[in-house]
Amino acid sequence: MTQSLNEREKNVLRYVIQQFILTASPVGSRNITKKYNLGFSPATVRNIMADLEDSGFINHPHTSAGRVPTDKGYRFYVDSIMSIQKLKNSERELIDSSLSSETSETGELVKLAGKLLSSITKQLACVSYPNLDSGIFEKLQIISISSSRIMVVITIKSGLVKTITLELDSGIKESQLESVQLLLNERLNGLTFSEIRKTFSSRIKDAEENQKPIIRLFVDSIDKIFKDDIKSDRIIVTGAKNILHHPEFENPENFQSIIEMIEDKDIIIHIMEKSSVNISDGIYISIGSENENKKLQEYSFISTEYKSGETHGTLGIIGPKRMEYSKIVAIVDYMAKMLSEFLTNPIK
Repeated sequence: MTQSLNEREKNVLRYVIQQFILTASPVGSRNITKKYNLGFSPATVRNIMADLEDSGFINHPHTSAGRVPTDKGYRFYVDSIMSIQKLKNSERELIDSSLSSETSETGELVKLAGKLLSSITKQLACVSYPNLDSGIFEKLQIISISSSRIMVVITIKSGLVKTITLELDSGIKESQLESVQLLLNERLNGLTFSEIRKTFSSRIKDAEENQKPIIRLFVDSIDKIFKDDIKSDRIIVTGAKNILHHPEFENPENFQSIIEMIEDKDIIIHIMEKSSVNISDGIYISIGSENENKKLQEYSFISTEYKSGETHGTLGIIGPKRMEYSKIVAIVDYMAKMLSEFLTNPIK
């Protein structure tokens, strides 16, 4: 956002947004001057609001004398005006006690984090399981399912496990499986999935003849075995009943769109993948038309990363653009920090 506003304009925009967040109704100049001690008249506020409208920060619905924030207005607010709220002690205690009382098993903690996020924010919560790509390989097991099928179970050092089934063209012997398992555990120990994909062929080029049918299968399936993209079964989406209480969903069209989005996880996967690339060391916020998918253009998405040892996942919130950004950013940030803490240093 290159355009700047003076202090009066910032204050009026702040209060228009805050009031709209509270009421979900267009905000008029008289409402602003009554509610907030600005020190100038409704006429002056009216003029400032007209200037903000001309600049595209607020909009004037045809059916009302009041104004509502635009995507541009929300973006300026979160980038330049917003002050992050402090979490209430009760919210901190709920998060801390809930996570500490849960099992240290990664999947259960991730599910719980999603439920807590949705419950506290009253929005739709999305949490991806930790991505194995940056995890450090610890060991693998190759288990015979039938004469032509094997199951590969890969464990990484943070305790996460990936299981995959592969088809062989010909029969295999138990001794072959044990031999390849021993070789791969020796050659891949301490590497990340990314390193394994890049160097696998060179690491096993001296494999023995009886190992080659299974090794060839690993080479042909290298991305399938040692790549961990976000998929629908690795995403938790929770809180539909919470988000549907917002006034926006009294409109049947909006109600239908959020249900479709919950059912079609590909939309959520896409925005989570995009956010994981752009988060860096902070919070990612995508507002309305900034979202590429049309079904998301009436919503905002707030997310950040959490860590599980050397791996990481993404957690976030989807809700109406009229969400309480200053509070939700604080909750998402704190939840990520505490989930990281309990996953990396589990209570024994």
